[in-house]
Amino acid sequence: MSRRLADVARKVGVSEATVSRVLNGKPGVSASTRDAVLTALDVLGYERPTKLRGERARLVGLVMPELQNPIFPALAESIGGGLAQNGYTPVLCIQTAGGISETDYVELLLHQQVSGVIFAGGAYAQADANHEHYERLRELKLPTVLVNAPVDGIGFATVSCDDVTSMEQAFGHLLQLGHERIGILLGPRDHIPSRRKHEAAVRMAERHGVELGEDRVVHSLYSLESGQTAATKLIAAGVTGIICASDPMALGAVRAVRRAGLRVPEDVSVIGYDDSALMNCTEPPLTTVRQPIEAMGKMIIELLMRQMSSERSIGDEVFFAPELVVRASTAPAPR
Repeated sequence: MSRRLADVARKVGVSEATVSRVLNGKPGVSASTRDAVLTALDVLGYERPTKLRGERARLVGLVMPELQNPIFPALAESIGGGLAQNGYTPVLCIQTAGGISETDYVELLLHQQVSGVIFAGGAYAQADANHEHYERLRELKLPTVLVNAPVDGIGFATVSCDDVTSMEQAFGHLLQLGHERIGILLGPRDHIPSRRKHEAAVRMAERHGVELGEDRVVHSLYSLESGQTAATKLIAAGVTGIICASDPMALGAVRAVRRAGLRVPEDVSVIGYDDSALMNCTEPPLTTVRQPIEAMGKMIIELLMRQMSSERSIGDEVFFAPELVVRASTAPAPR
């Protein structure tokens, strides 16, 4: 007990006596100090006294699949800033292979009495994944916001960058440059954003009379190494342009082109997705489809705050328009 008092007092910058008064429900402590003590208790992983557990902590769970892709730290920074402006502290939960599962994180966050949860990539976007933990969040009516394309029936507020428009922009750009042998590098087959991109690519190919056979569509994980392996198959199929579902995958595709003894963009053009940090500093600078992270972050916070101030849940998907950023990794199709 004494260690808990000391840790919380040091975290908040108050005396142990003040912490003790808060934990024992005694008067003489300002509301702001009381909130700070309870938040520190949650952040440090200490259980609240039984009589205080009914109150929601000013914490919001932020569940992300990884931080290797620079787009996720950028999104976390945007969301974290928005939460801070509204008096909330994010609890960052990163999923790792063989580590804590998304279901476990949900249990942990519920135990910490969080006021809401934001998922930026997760099982909700995978058709074949377990979705039972989302049902529990719905039953508890806990304010929840998803980022990008969930499976049908999830029923949470969602903020998405328009996958259809992004593919149309990328595909159209390569068509304008004279490419007819276009390859698509997507995420896993059950991943909803990738399905949307795939469907849009098929429609674009049909509309413009371009072949898009099975050998020109490859699925992989969202990493540089997986992108390189998958792009090697597209290069073997003879494509002159590759559209990727993430920037790390695109960098892997660039490496695959070079390993094949070819050049980017003279022999093979490459387009990424996200416009994450430093993509204008790669060699060559990467043509990519930009997600409007700042605008999306503000909408995520707005949807979460609206749920916190109302008993009504929000189940709509809000779409944001992507922007094609043309740099030096695309060029006219080789003759």
